[in-house]
Amino acid sequence: MSVLGISFLSPLLLLALPALPLLWFLLRLTPPAPRRQAFPALRLLLGLKNAEQTPAGTPWWLLALRMLALALVILGLARPVFDNGVVLPGTGPVLAVIDNGWAAARNWPTRIAALDALLLRAERDGRPVALLTTARSPRDEAPQTLAPMPAAEARARLAALQPLPWTPEHAAAAEALHGWQHPGGTVLYLADGIHHGAGSDAFAAALAAAGTVSELRDDTSTTRILLPPRLEAGRLIAQAARTPAARTETIAVLARTGDGRTLARTEIPLETGATQGSAAIDLPSELRNRLLRLDIENEASAGASILLDERWRRRPVGLLASSDESADTPLLGDLYYLTRALAPTAEIRRGALVDLLARDIAIIVLADRAIPDGPERDQLTAWVEKGGLLLRFAGPNSTDLHDPLLPVPLRRGDRQLGGAMSWSQPARLAPFPAASPFAGLAVPGDIRIERQILAQPVPLLGERTWAALEDGTPLVTSAARGAGQVVLFHVTANADWSNLPLSGLFVAMLERLVQMAAGVAGSDTDTLLAPAAMLDGFGQLTAPPPAAVGLRADAIASTEATPRHPPGLYGPEAARRALNLTTTLPPLQTAMPITGAQQIPIGTAAGERSLGPPLLAAAFLLLLADLLVALSLRGLLLRAAMVLIAFSAPAAQAQDVSPALNTHLAYVVTGDAEVDTTSRAGLTALSTFVNQRTAAVLAEPHGVTPGRDPLEFYPLLYWPLTAQQAAPDAKTSEAINQFMRNGGIVLFDMRSPTAGEAVLRRVTQGLSIPPLARLTGAHVLTRAFYLLSRFPGRFDDPNVWVAREADRENDSITPVIIGANNWAAAWALGEQPQVFSMYRAGPDQQTLAMRFGANLVIYALTGNYKGDQVHLPALMERLGR
Repeated sequence: MSVLGISFLSPLLLLALPALPLLWFLLRLTPPAPRRQAFPALRLLLGLKNAEQTPAGTPWWLLALRMLALALVILGLARPVFDNGVVLPGTGPVLAVIDNGWAAARNWPTRIAALDALLLRAERDGRPVALLTTARSPRDEAPQTLAPMPAAEARARLAALQPLPWTPEHAAAAEALHGWQHPGGTVLYLADGIHHGAGSDAFAAALAAAGTVSELRDDTSTTRILLPPRLEAGRLIAQAARTPAARTETIAVLARTGDGRTLARTEIPLETGATQGSAAIDLPSELRNRLLRLDIENEASAGASILLDERWRRRPVGLLASSDESADTPLLGDLYYLTRALAPTAEIRRGALVDLLARDIAIIVLADRAIPDGPERDQLTAWVEKGGLLLRFAGPNSTDLHDPLLPVPLRRGDRQLGGAMSWSQPARLAPFPAASPFAGLAVPGDIRIERQILAQPVPLLGERTWAALEDGTPLVTSAARGAGQVVLFHVTANADWSNLPLSGLFVAMLERLVQMAAGVAGSDTDTLLAPAAMLDGFGQLTAPPPAAVGLRADAIASTEATPRHPPGLYGPEAARRALNLTTTLPPLQTAMPITGAQQIPIGTAAGERSLGPPLLAAAFLLLLADLLVALSLRGLLLRAAMVLIAFSAPAAQAQDVSPALNTHLAYVVTGDAEVDTTSRAGLTALSTFVNQRTAAVLAEPHGVTPGRDPLEFYPLLYWPLTAQQAAPDAKTSEAINQFMRNGGIVLFDMRSPTAGEAVLRRVTQGLSIPPLARLTGAHVLTRAFYLLSRFPGRFDDPNVWVAREADRENDSITPVIIGANNWAAAWALGEQPQVFSMYRAGPDQQTLAMRFGANLVIYALTGNYKGDQVHLPALMERLGR
């Protein structure tokens, strides 16, 4: 039943409204107020007449007040809801078609809430609902239409859906729609707003043929993605793209390490009509080489994230020549060609060998330079054995080299080919052996070797040869030395002995060597790389999906993201390669609306608002006012007030002292009603969980305001951060610092991995935060009660920060824990499962969240006693003596 946009879910209760006038006779009488009469002597009563008393009539305004209160009760119990104004056409089954690819992640909760509001209407109308998602499943199954089911079940399935990190397959979804034939049926299409190729036209036609179409769209914002960056002049250039938009926009890009730290932030400006832009990320090479990913700020999507591997890292290369004065002479210097060949892919450093070894460096190149016996050679040898790559070139000064930093023994002198005193001709290069890192490089036919140093024939010479001449003479040899490598070009680094430095092959060979030093051996070969860590639809690294298989290294740059090859990291730890979603994406285009479909903006399809609770609350207030009036008419108002004060005083006094008599968890009151309700519900559920499974006994949690409420009664203080929170004043900061100094623990929760760090910096300024380190399995917090390796909440971000173990203050107990997993919402699932849900969660995520909360409580109550157990064997041994 619907009246003036207000629907009643229990309309039969409205039949009680006409009966309200019948209550007149029940409510119009009020007993007379007691009359005080002085009692004189009995003789004064003689002769008094007995006056008849009649009850006083109920005032009309009081009667109206009571009838209004009862009317509000009836209306509230009839479960009225305020209609959102969206009409669900048709009378038959409802088919919900959902774009659940990468482009749908940017506003996923809002999109799902809009569709859920329409399915709620279908549930009230008793209409069955079928679901169709347009992206292939993580098991690589094509889109298929589920059979119609009760709307309540469909809504539960909808709440469990998550966006996937690949492109929807509209052509396959169109095939799945061909079998849908239901008269009077309705199609609800939740579109991501992106045109996904030629199959989109057939998909739109299939939707129109399936029934009356209502399309939910979000045309208020643009879709933004990051493109793979490029290296340019020693800098990393971030690139972004968006759907066409007639407005100016700035895209902020964060450069982050593997442990979640942000090392740089840059802004990419996009002018009106522009769809692509770029900006440089200026970082020293040591910091740039630590980057793992680029992310669009405050946007969680696989398209808004780029993973970085060795292809985007410039490794430092140190160059040393026999003579620094002539090393850079154009066309003749020993380092002239090396500098130009390495500059595009490496950071070139010059200086003394001792100075080069004092910094992190990947390769050291010795161009015709000998290293005499002494401390310098010892330092260089130690560096190679730790994993460095030493690249050496022959020359006139190295024809008699016999130091140990050579891959093979050398003959004295050199071999000259094609000279005036030689019958031979300049030699050509042979194809590279299959085991060589140069394998696969094309050998130009015009390269000629005129002079070289020869290797002594030794048993392992063939295995150590990476490049040879046509007659089999080694040209490039190598040998492992400890964890490192020594490589020798048997020719000079300039064009004196060959024209190899003048060719593009020389550049390609050096690039391969730089890649080896970076730990990407064979990165451009057909080596099969196993999936290691994959991006989910929200751009977070997770375990590979069931259908994921290995990928050839040389196919990374051209492979489209699919369930078999999802975007993420492939290969072993030392040779990771990144497959990014946007590498193969076509230019973004906005999808045209479905022809003939009812267009429903997502913002207008918000859920209906229930009016029952406000109406019942208003009725309660009116009945309370009626009670006060009735007490006043009977002269009992003052007496009732005194009784109420007498009973409330002991309760208030008990409330004041309860923190000292019982153990309570506490949360910081933020002023945001939703956040505070979540905090209280989460800590209540956590307290119940701890009481059931441990020996701890926790009472109801308390909300506190630091600086005003005492904190010394609480072992753990949960502080959810909101964007509106201001920096704490001096009194608040001092209260928190005193709390941490006295052994209390503060859990700062940013509530989302995509939340900016600005709020955290603002809230924690003025606080004595110790140096932090990432929470790992070695910390006592991971084994305080349960053994844990993950610390999820509503999100499963591994970046949780605690005080460094090296800091011994407060008996090595961390006074602060910082994360962004929204733990209170995960804990609150036990209290309000209909309100909260888990993001990208496995079936065990909520269990792990509760266990992490239990570890937090036990850690806050008992400190590091679990860590002290490592000393138990030594103590027992000493006692045994």
